[in-house]
Amino acid sequence: MTLTERLSQFFKGWPVSRADSSGLSEGFKERLLACLPAVAYRFLARHNRRLVIRPVGSRADLSVVAGLETQSLGELDLAHATALPGIAGIPEQERPHGVELRLPRADVLTRVVSFPAQVRANLPQVIRYELDRLSPFEAKDVFFDFAVQGGSKTTDRLRLDLALCRRDLVDGWIARLEALGTPIDRITWEGAWKGANLLPVERRPKRRRLRLTLGSVSGMVSILLVIAILVTPLWQKHYLARQLESEVARLRRQAVAVDEVRQELERVRQSSTFALQRKLEQPRILELLRELTDRLPDDTWVQNLEFSDDQVDLRGESGQATSLIAILEQAPSIEGVSFGSPLTQIARTGKERFNITFRYVRGGAK
Repeated sequence: MTLTERLSQFFKGWPVSRADSSGLSEGFKERLLACLPAVAYRFLARHNRRLVIRPVGSRADLSVVAGLETQSLGELDLAHATALPGIAGIPEQERPHGVELRLPRADVLTRVVSFPAQVRANLPQVIRYELDRLSPFEAKDVFFDFAVQGGSKTTDRLRLDLALCRRDLVDGWIARLEALGTPIDRITWEGAWKGANLLPVERRPKRRRLRLTLGSVSGMVSILLVIAILVTPLWQKHYLARQLESEVARLRRQAVAVDEVRQELERVRQSSTFALQRKLEQPRILELLRELTDRLPDDTWVQNLEFSDDQVDLRGESGQATSLIAILEQAPSIEGVSFGSPLTQIARTGKERFNITFRYVRGGAK
């Protein structure tokens, strides 16, 4: 891979986790080292050594990792160790600058979870509150970390890679290494994503400053200046592309808002038109009352009249109730006349109580 291709890869995003600025600088440093020639990479890697502890039960394998090089130091017993094996034989200027506890993959529970995009600013607190729902454990019993999966920041949901481990598996190692003067500043696992760290931020020791000579500092500054010259055109293109994407997204949101307003106006227009049309199609109640007044015999009394859409329910008393159907059927606007219930005789007055139903329509014709 050419240097230009390496620099292009440098700008590609890596998972965003809740790691603090030190975790971000580690990922930045690794990408920067990957862009350098092999000689410069090995030179800078010597100033980024880490002590990696791989526990298995109550014992652990120790090694020092510098870039792509790994040096095995031996085995550590959790219960009886009084010193770290192999550390005493390493010169002071070549000793590790950080301590990583790398757990077996089986000791870490990982899963993909989803949250509303509105909680992006408070993801650690939200996840800690939801841990008893997302896992079989309570927040006080585990250490956890997460990484936001790639995607548009305008989506309604965030997809996260969540990883957690039981505290009782690591508390003993944390306490033992603190007692040995090499406190752990990172807890990861086999196959972890870039920048992953299960150790809570508040429990991470402050990073020790690297002891570099004037010559090494001058060399690093020179290399960084050369990289800056090579990277500037790529950075400018990347910055311009981000600006264009932001402008397109803004215009897209405006277009969507205008379309939503247009659709809402169309819905309101259709609703008002529908209501007006329904009103025009409905027969007038005064016309119905006049029709009944003109046609019903004088000895007929209407006690109850219910009108819904075009359906009419008529209840009352009449001296000639059996002839009412024939009378009403003669009206051009009345259809489907029938008795809604049997006629009943009123002993006191000699009249009949009736219940008639029919349809009343505007502009009907016989």
